Amino acid sequence: MSNQPVIPFSTTLHVRDTCLCLHAQRAARALARRFDAAFKPLGLTNGQFSLMMALNRPEPPPMGPVAALLAMDRTTLTAALKPLTQRGWITIVADEKDRRGKRLKLTEAGMAVLVEAMPIWRREHDELEAGLSTDPQVLRQGLIEVAR
Repeated sequence: MSNQPVIPFSTTLHVRDTCLCLHAQRAARALARRFDAAFKPLGLTNGQFSLMMALNRPEPPPMGPVAALLAMDRTTLTAALKPLTQRGWITIVADEKDRRGKRLKLTEAGMAVLVEAMPIWRREHDELEAGLSTDPQVLRQGLIEVAR
C-alpha cells in the first residue's frame, strides 16, 4: 500500500471550475482559433496580426519594447519575425542611434496586409463583444491588470 498523498476528485472539480489560469488559457486558445480562421484568407495568423500592429507606429520600434508589449522574450520574437520578413511584410533595420540594436519596420506590403486585415478584425471583435455577458471594458481592464 502506498503512503503517497492523494488529492480528492472533488478538488480536481473545484480547480476545473474556479481556476482563472485554466479559464484564461481556454479563452485564449478559443480566441486564437477564431481570429486565425478569420485571417486565414490573408495568409495571416492572429499572432502575426498582433505583431504587425505592434509595429504600426510613426517610427520603427526597437525589439525590446515590442517584445514587452507582446509579453514575449526576444528569442521568441525573433522566431516570430522570420516568416514575416520572408514574406516581405517587415524588415529589420539597424538602429541609427545604436548600431548594435535593431528596429522593426512594416513594409508597404505589410501595411497592405494590415489594411485588409482591419475590417476582418473589426467584424470579429464586434461580434465577440456583442456576445459577451459582461461589459467588454471591465473584462479588458481585468486582463490588463493581470498582465502587469
